[in-house]
Amino acid sequence: MSSASTSKTPDIDFNTPAMARNRKFRAFKNRLASGSIAVGGLSIIVAILLIFFYLLYEIMPLFKAASIQPWQHQQTASQPYQNPGQGKTWYLALEEQAEIGLRITDKQQAIFFDARSGEIISEQIIIGPTAATATSFAVVSEASGIFAIGFDNGEISIVKHQYSSTYPNDIRVITPSLSYPLGEAPLKVAESKIELLAVSKNDESWTIVAGTNTALTQTNISAEENMFTQEWEINTQTTQLPAFDFAANKLLLLPGDRWLLAAGQQGKIAVFDLQAENGAKLSQVIAASKNSIQTFSLLLGDNAVIIGDSLGRLSQWFLVRDAQNDWKLQKIRELESSSNAISVIAMEHRRKGFATVDARGELRLYNTTANRNVLTANLTDSGAAAIAYSPRSNALLVEQNNSLQLWHIDNEHPDISWAALWEKVWYEGYQQPEYIWQSSASNNDFEPKYSLMPLAFGTLKAAFYAMLLATPLAICGAIYTAYFMAPAMRRKVKPLIELMEALPTVILGFLAGLWLAPFIETNLAGIFLSLLTIPTAILAFGYAWANLPKRLRNIIPPGWDAALLIPVVAIATLVGISGAQFVEQLLFAGDLRQWLTEEAGIPFDQRNALVVGIAMGFAVIPTIFTITEDAIFSVPKHLSYGSLALGATPWQTLVRVVLPTASPGIFSALMVGMGRAVGETMIVLMATGNTPIMDVNIFEGMRTLAANIAVEMPEAEVASTHYRVLFLAAFSLFLFTFVVNTFAEVIRHRLRNKYGSL
Repeated sequence: MSSASTSKTPDIDFNTPAMARNRKFRAFKNRLASGSIAVGGLSIIVAILLIFFYLLYEIMPLFKAASIQPWQHQQTASQPYQNPGQGKTWYLALEEQAEIGLRITDKQQAIFFDARSGEIISEQIIIGPTAATATSFAVVSEASGIFAIGFDNGEISIVKHQYSSTYPNDIRVITPSLSYPLGEAPLKVAESKIELLAVSKNDESWTIVAGTNTALTQTNISAEENMFTQEWEINTQTTQLPAFDFAANKLLLLPGDRWLLAAGQQGKIAVFDLQAENGAKLSQVIAASKNSIQTFSLLLGDNAVIIGDSLGRLSQWFLVRDAQNDWKLQKIRELESSSNAISVIAMEHRRKGFATVDARGELRLYNTTANRNVLTANLTDSGAAAIAYSPRSNALLVEQNNSLQLWHIDNEHPDISWAALWEKVWYEGYQQPEYIWQSSASNNDFEPKYSLMPLAFGTLKAAFYAMLLATPLAICGAIYTAYFMAPAMRRKVKPLIELMEALPTVILGFLAGLWLAPFIETNLAGIFLSLLTIPTAILAFGYAWANLPKRLRNIIPPGWDAALLIPVVAIATLVGISGAQFVEQLLFAGDLRQWLTEEAGIPFDQRNALVVGIAMGFAVIPTIFTITEDAIFSVPKHLSYGSLALGATPWQTLVRVVLPTASPGIFSALMVGMGRAVGETMIVLMATGNTPIMDVNIFEGMRTLAANIAVEMPEAEVASTHYRVLFLAAFSLFLFTFVVNTFAEVIRHRLRNKYGSL
């Protein structure tokens, strides 16, 4: 061998300046990439934490405790001051700004005064019959400002207190006044002294019940103002009400002028139906309490009654229908109370709440929807003579020992509690406790219903039906694509399915609402029949294909034979839809939808969970398919080859080797898909009736948490209870996805540890 052939290979110098610079630059890129990834990961964590704490920031005021303190005015606390005017207080009221108070006395005085200092602004004598004495008093409603005074000659005066605001020199000036809705002339409604009085107004008609504690008369008044003379033309009709066997001390007229309630010292309540077929009748007499009734007042809306007895027990009652479809006064809830008799009670003007002061001067604020006592505080050493809420519920005027004091109340969200959010609540006007979401209405005495249960149920219902459709199709499609399909065909099918994920969900929702929902309603029987014809056709085709001669099967390259199922599925679908008419005639009297509603008693809405399941399943399939297909395709080939070499069939290899190894990825795909389904907004917003109901029926709609936030957040008043409850709904959705993802990650790690050693 020559010396040239045995010469040494030239040495490579790795320490040249160029190589050193290259190593330094590569190290710099590694550090930059590592730092960028770390910063990105930390940024995501920080962003999630910021979202978490911002949601908490908006939610926490919902659970802030109520408070009360003397009203602050010009940096000085409001001090008690002597009652303005003379006589015993019959009625206290505050105007909107809590600047002016009104005191009505048994001397027919109406005194308007500064609510902070007690300085008299205006004092008037209420017009009444000459030489008659005022003997009774009744309020039509706090919101209307209308009240009535009864006299010992059987006449009454109906009066309204009102306030007008002017701004001379940009300074607000509030001017109080009295007016007489039916004219200044007193109205004759009884033949003797009026000891008890109740008044109700319905448009231009009035109902007045007056009399003694054992004999009552009903007077219906229709009033029309003459547009030329400005005088009232009044027509009256008076009837005697049935007698009852106890002495009443308080009357209440419910709206609609149909129901009259009379309470007595024996704890009894008589219910009169003023619009019965044969005239007014005594409908019911109940023992509401074993003790004497101290307070008996209508809650906002004038349908529910709050009763307080001499032992301090408080309860809410309203009319519900019994098993015979008759109206009965029923106790709805017992409220937390003290052991002392209730001295006075005042109702909130715009919420289902009220305040009480007991015989020992303890103030309690309540909300009936939340069924809770939101505040307990000692205001005085003894019971109060009268109290009044401001219309905004931010001030309380209290009379005690012939002196008045104005208190400031901070109680923004009293109608929120765990029970109101997550448990059944017996709302006013309903026949039983229910889960209801209804955040707004057109009337002012509306009771907000903030139950999150229908929304949470709707979220899970939509996700369940979407996953029911998407999971088998996506996973089975991913298995075939990754394991059985020819590589050339896989390169075309996989990108096509992944491209489906780029389709905007608003388009899917639009198509589902305007095309798919009517199509399913028209072809409901065909849809269900297709669920039978398609699998049957696929199995039949598979059996026939497997029994064809090899020379015919070999015409189709291996892995491409699945493409033959496309026309099979299309034909099976057409057969199912076209054959539905015959099946409907044979089994469902010609119309499956009508049969479901009338014969089976299953309600059917055009936009329902079936539509959502199909549309949202279509949106979720690409997510589950992509992750599952990647997980299966990434299983090392030597595992499959080893299994096949040991004599296992391809199916056995798939079931016992490939799927267990890919199970962490498959499980992650399911969880990601479920998260997508739970958080979906536009499809469920456009493809359902968007009604917050709780029904597993696949033919009825739902409302999800995400859709509810999208619909109502733009209209919610900032910082209102509604606004913050929507943030609470978002927080609930956030926690749900966090818990599910955490659970999924734990399961994924366990599967990875179990099968990672294969």
